[in-house]
Amino acid sequence: MFTINIYLKFGLIALCLIGGTTLAFVYGFWYAFPFLLIGILLLLSYFLLGTVQSAAMLLQSMQFAEAEKRLGLTVKPGWLYKTNRAFYYMLKGSIAMQNKDTEAAERWLSLAQSIELPTDNEKAMVALQLANIHASKNKWNNAKMHFNKIKKLKITEPQLKEQVKQFEKALTNRGQMKHARTMRGGKGGGRMKRL
Repeated sequence: MFTINIYLKFGLIALCLIGGTTLAFVYGFWYAFPFLLIGILLLLSYFLLGTVQSAAMLLQSMQFAEAEKRLGLTVKPGWLYKTNRAFYYMLKGSIAMQNKDTEAAERWLSLAQSIELPTDNEKAMVALQLANIHASKNKWNNAKMHFNKIKKLKITEPQLKEQVKQFEKALTNRGQMKHARTMRGGKGGGRMKRL
């Protein structure tokens, strides 16, 4: 997908709008119209698309601090196009997870989930991250609830499929350990009295 560096975009917006306004006063509106139109379209694209795509590219190359700064350049996340808003929240949640801030990660990922992500892969990714957060807090019922959502999705990304399998194994092992503890507890706590 074609992207313009955000700083270049800001420069073009300023150049087109200021230059277009100057041309309108000096030579008339029709000389300025192409510059004003380009400036307005670039400004609209900034408000509707934000900095999500460039932040995602930084996140893929493991530049977490830079990705967070790039997302910070999005002035009004609420004005973003629906899909980009969901990705914005998803990226913020991923960065919070990386920073070990599970409370913020849960909040951002829940927002992303509420907006309805476009593909099953993204839905599964968010649900898996939320399931991991709940598992780390020993909230296993919530983790299972998110995992059950994943089971209903058609995941096509191999790496994500593998992560789902690993989480399922962790859930299964936890269930077996809990069952074994219950069985030992039912037999007098597993201790015998000495005679």
